[in-house]
Amino acid sequence: MQSNTYLNFNGNCEEAFKFYEKSFGAKVEGMMTHEGSPAEANTPPEWRKKILHARLKIGDAIVMASDAPPGYYHKPQGFSVSLGVDTPADAERVFKELSERGEVRMPMAQSFFAARFGMVTDRFGIPWIVICEKG
Repeated sequence: MQSNTYLNFNGNCEEAFKFYEKSFGAKVEGMMTHEGSPAEANTPPEWRKKILHARLKIGDAIVMASDAPPGYYHKPQGFSVSLGVDTPADAERVFKELSERGEVRMPMAQSFFAARFGMVTDRFGIPWIVICEKG
């Protein structure tokens, strides 16, 4: 059995995944639009280039996502995507990237349980925890 995070975006999934790919050193493994899919016929013309399904590989983890159809998007709440990094320097770098045009909920700092820990909601509305555990 496997569990993967599946995110919904408000029409900016492609932009978000390209940002994550650059910021995390991740790899977008797939990105499918409504256009050219069986869903195209039932999709408004202005939404056909939006993402029907995307897959991002971050280290050994997989994050999947899509653009929520018009009228179905809800702001994420009640969860955070946790991103474990190997070094304090990586934690600082990734946190800084996610914070750009985002909202810091807990500044990056050393804590009693981690070499670095911080919480941020990125510019796309996705809540993240960045943690570098103590060696």
